[in-house]
Amino acid sequence: MAAVVRRLNSLMEDSSKATNHLANERTFLAWVRTSVAIVVFGFAIGRFAIALRQLTAMQGHPTETTGLSVWMGMVSILAGVAMVIAGLLRYRKTRALLEQGKFEPAGFMVDMVTVLTALFGLALGGYLIYVQKVLH
Repeated sequence: MAAVVRRLNSLMEDSSKATNHLANERTFLAWVRTSVAIVVFGFAIGRFAIALRQLTAMQGHPTETTGLSVWMGMVSILAGVAMVIAGLLRYRKTRALLEQGKFEPAGFMVDMVTVLTALFGLALGGYLIYVQKVLH
């Protein structure tokens, strides 16, 4: 009877371990999806500014600058790349901690991503207000 209980406990531990590792992988894939979205968003911001400049040039009103849009797009692209690297580092750390049985939640990483996203969103919003006032 004791052997059966030990075997059941071992199976439950293996199942829990697999569940934890699969959850860690799903979390990493969420980081990757978010990073890809941020990179594509940054590319769209930068490309849209360039397209607008080309359109105004075709209408006979050439401009020398694209404003801050290209730079904001580049910042977004770099943020997406940094985020996928941070996600990979977090994934590897969590995997090691799960193997050791010493898992710790991601406190600082969550705070940092939240603050940086909020700041970038505020910068984009401020830029839109600025551009609106300049154009009118």
